[in-house]
Amino acid sequence: MLKIFSQVKTRLKPISLSRFNFIIAAWLALALNFTFYQQSLHYADLTGAHSAIFAIGLGLVLTLYYFIFMQILSWQWNKKWIACLLLFIGGCSAYFVNSMGIMITPEQIQNMMQTDHTEALNLLSWQYLVWFVLMVVLPIGVVIILPVKKDTLLPLLGKKFGSIIVAVALAGGAVYLNYINFSSLFRGHREVKNLISPNNVFSSGLSYYKKLSYKPLPLLQYGLDARHNTAATVNQKPKLMVLVVGETARAESFSLNGYSKNTNPELAKVTGLINFTQASSCGTATAVSVPCMFSGMPRTEYDERLASHREGLLDIAKRAGYQITWIENDSGCKGVCNRVNNFVIPDDIKKKYCENRDYCLDGVLLESLQRYLEQIPATDHRPQLVVLHQIGSHGPAYYQRTTPEFAPFQPICDTTAIQSCERSKLINSYDNSIVYTDHILSKIIGVLAQNDKYQTGFWYLSDHGESTGENGLYLHGAPYALAPSQQTHIPMMMWFSPEWQRSRPQQVACLMQQRQAKRGQDNLFPTLLGLLDVESQTIQPKLNMLAQCANP
Repeated sequence: MLKIFSQVKTRLKPISLSRFNFIIAAWLALALNFTFYQQSLHYADLTGAHSAIFAIGLGLVLTLYYFIFMQILSWQWNKKWIACLLLFIGGCSAYFVNSMGIMITPEQIQNMMQTDHTEALNLLSWQYLVWFVLMVVLPIGVVIILPVKKDTLLPLLGKKFGSIIVAVALAGGAVYLNYINFSSLFRGHREVKNLISPNNVFSSGLSYYKKLSYKPLPLLQYGLDARHNTAATVNQKPKLMVLVVGETARAESFSLNGYSKNTNPELAKVTGLINFTQASSCGTATAVSVPCMFSGMPRTEYDERLASHREGLLDIAKRAGYQITWIENDSGCKGVCNRVNNFVIPDDIKKKYCENRDYCLDGVLLESLQRYLEQIPATDHRPQLVVLHQIGSHGPAYYQRTTPEFAPFQPICDTTAIQSCERSKLINSYDNSIVYTDHILSKIIGVLAQNDKYQTGFWYLSDHGESTGENGLYLHGAPYALAPSQQTHIPMMMWFSPEWQRSRPQQVACLMQQRQAKRGQDNLFPTLLGLLDVESQTIQPKLNMLAQCANP
C-alpha cells in the first residue's frame, strides 16, 4: 500500500501551498456542510435565481473564510497535519450534523465530555464507518500523497498576503451583493453557525473550555435556615418520598397525555395518579437539566457556574433531617448527589439486569429500591428521600431499553443508526422503551403502596425529551430557544399513599387542580421541599405548586 502511495505521489505534479490550502478550504466548505446550506436556504425563503445566487454566495464566502484561515495558519512545515486535523474534525462532526440534524453547541461539547464510553459507542454504526472512510480517511489519504511546492519565505509571504487581500475582497463583494439575505440569516438565525463544520467544533469547544478555565470555587452553603416542621407531622408516620428522574422521555409519547398508542397500560390503572400534561424541562440535555432542577434556580435565571458550587435541594433536605439516598442507572448525577448517600447496587441485582447490555435495565432501580428499604433498621425513624436516576429511553439504542415482554410495538429499529431506519420502526422502538418505563414506574408505586412504615409519595419527571426524526432532527441537545417541543415537553406525575392523602388532603387537592397547568422542572425544588414539610427562605412561593391554591 505504501509503495502504491509512493508511486502515485511521484506521478502527481506539485502544486503551490496557496492552491493546496484552497483545495482544503473548498472541501471543508462545500463537501461537509450541505445541512447548513439546506437550512440557510430554508430560512432565506427564496426561490428561483435568487435562491441559486444566495447559495453560490454562501458557498463562496464559506470557502474563502476557510481559505483565509488556512493561509494564516498553514505553512510548509505544518501544512499536512493542519489539513489532516481539520479534515478529521470536520468530517466527524459533519456526520452528526448532516445525518441527525445535531447542532454542535457548547452544551453538546459538554455532553460529549461527560459521556461514558458505552454511550459514545452507541453513536457508532456501519453508516458512520462508511462515512468515516469516504469523508475522512480518503481525503486525508489524498492530502498525504499530494505534493506541494516549496517556496522561500519572502515569495511565500508575498503570495499569502496577496491571496488574502483578494479573498477578503471577493468575500466582501459576495456579502455586499447578498447583504439583506446574509444579514437576515445571521441576525435572525444565529444558530445556523452551529451547523458549519469544523468551525462549530472549535467555536463551541472554546466556549466550553472557557467554562473549565474558571478557578474552582469553594462550596457555597444554601438554605442554612432549613428546618423540618415536625409539628406538621406529629403523631404521624415519617415520610418516604421516591423521586424518579427519567431520561429522554417525551410527554407526547405517553398515552396518559393523549398519545394514540397505548404506552401506559399499567400507569393508567393506578388509582390516585396525578398526571401533569403541560410540564417542561429546564434544558435539552442531562448535563443542564439535572443540575438545574435541583439548583433552586428557574430556567430563565439558571447559572450553571453558580449551581456547580452551591448546595441544592438534596443538601437542604438533608440539613432538615431527611436521609437522602441516590440510586444511579444513567451516566451520573452531574454533581447533585456528591454530598449524599449513594446506594451501591448489589452484584446479584446487577447480574440480573446488566449482563450483556450497554446499560442496566431500569429493573435494577426497582429491585435496588426494594433492597434499600429492606435494609433500613426498624429503629430508624428518619424521613427518607430516595432519588432513582433512570436510563429510561436513552438513545440511540432505544431497542435495548426494554425486554421482549414489554415490546408490543413491532417491527422495530434494532440499530443505533436510527436515521437510516424506517420512521415507523424507529417510533416503535422508542415507544417500547416508554412501555418499559411505564412498567417500572407502576411497580415502584406498588412497592410504596405496600409499605406500612412510612407515609409514601412518588414523583416522576424526565430530564428532557427526544427528537425521533421530526423535521430531520434526532436525539436531543438542541439550543433551548430553537428546540422542538419533543425535546422540552416532558412527562411528569405524582402519587401519594392513602395515609399521606389523609394527612394532607388540601395539598393533594391543590396539585390535582394543576394537572393541565404549565408546570415542570422549575417547580421541583420548592414543591418537593414543601411536600417534605421543609421550611426555608429559599423556597420561592411563585414556583411552589403548593402555594397556588387558597388552602394548600
